[in-house]
Amino acid sequence: MTSPPRAKAKPSGEQRVRAKRPSLGAVFRADSSNYYMLLGTTLLLVFIGLIMVLSASSVDSYLSDNNFFMGFLRQGAYAIAGIPLMLLASRVPPSFWRRWARIGVLIGIGFQLLVVYTPLGVDSGGNRNWLAIGDFTFQPAELLKLALAVWLGIMLPVAMDRYGATWRVLRPLIPALIIVGLVLVGGDLGTVLIMFLMTLAALYFAGVGWKFMMVPIGLGALGVFAMSVLSPNRMARILSFLGAPCVDDSGACWQPLHGTWALASGGIFGVGLGHSRAKWSWLPAADNDYIFAIVGEELGLIGAVVVIALFIALTVIFLRIIRAAEDDTTRIISGTIMVWLVGQGFLNIAVVLGLMPVLGVPLPFVSAGGTALVSSLVAVGVVLSFARTQGRKNL
Repeated sequence: MTSPPRAKAKPSGEQRVRAKRPSLGAVFRADSSNYYMLLGTTLLLVFIGLIMVLSASSVDSYLSDNNFFMGFLRQGAYAIAGIPLMLLASRVPPSFWRRWARIGVLIGIGFQLLVVYTPLGVDSGGNRNWLAIGDFTFQPAELLKLALAVWLGIMLPVAMDRYGATWRVLRPLIPALIIVGLVLVGGDLGTVLIMFLMTLAALYFAGVGWKFMMVPIGLGALGVFAMSVLSPNRMARILSFLGAPCVDDSGACWQPLHGTWALASGGIFGVGLGHSRAKWSWLPAADNDYIFAIVGEELGLIGAVVVIALFIALTVIFLRIIRAAEDDTTRIISGTIMVWLVGQGFLNIAVVLGLMPVLGVPLPFVSAGGTALVSSLVAVGVVLSFARTQGRKNL
């Protein structure tokens, strides 16, 4: 005789809770090597950025707050907030971005309207691009970059399916023009240029023909030209870049000149971490727009090449994710974010190296700036959410 089968014991309440509780390993689990490479490269850049902000901001932090570590602590707080948000975004299904793309654009435009047309807007360095609510100050334009990338990635495929090869395929650019126009009113030419490049990238990865792309190219070129000509400060920077005599090194020549001196003094191996001389009030924005000059001064050519190599690695990883994309939205959003982060990185480095006039764009993940760091990390999280489910067979 066979004994009757035993009934399976029901799991206890504690076991059920434990089974539902997410583990740390589940947060990082993915089906694609691209996920881990993008995550690792991003975290390494953030780590390098925190070290360099600690060094580059120490003097200015002491002069303003009587504390050498205040700039580092602020940046560290934003990194502590941004990294979990990046991991959270990496677990969000793509359908989430489809539902919230329009709301994100509207919220971002609302914040930028407050910057431009209310007393809450803050001017700094000739740009009105910050919003102050009490003691908290942030830059809505950085959040608008992410909203712009997601909006174009969601709406361009819809427009192409609906309208085909007609001019109406450019309808999704209407919110983009509003966003760029509001930032243009604030006077931030660097951010406008990045948004312009992002829009072109979205059109390119969507497969829009060059005939239709000439319209935003023409409008963008006209806007950049107008902002340059109408601003004496920008014209001075451009003329200085084009070789105008530097008769007053305390004016438009000061920042690029001292940035070049900082890079030159670093040599191959650098003067040593924390031993920069340029950060002692000689180089404006040493912890922000010109932090790459401090990297070259303290860590030398080797350290500068490492940072450049990490951005090249980011480019390769993004291109792998784009190639493995199975839908248009994934390809467009990933390509647009790639142009934003990598393109802005190389623009920043080109400015410091004297290959372009001063634009005032930070080095992603490395420069000081809380809103820029958090928005960049969340943008990487969006791409990680796509890469997480891409199998190796698709690569």
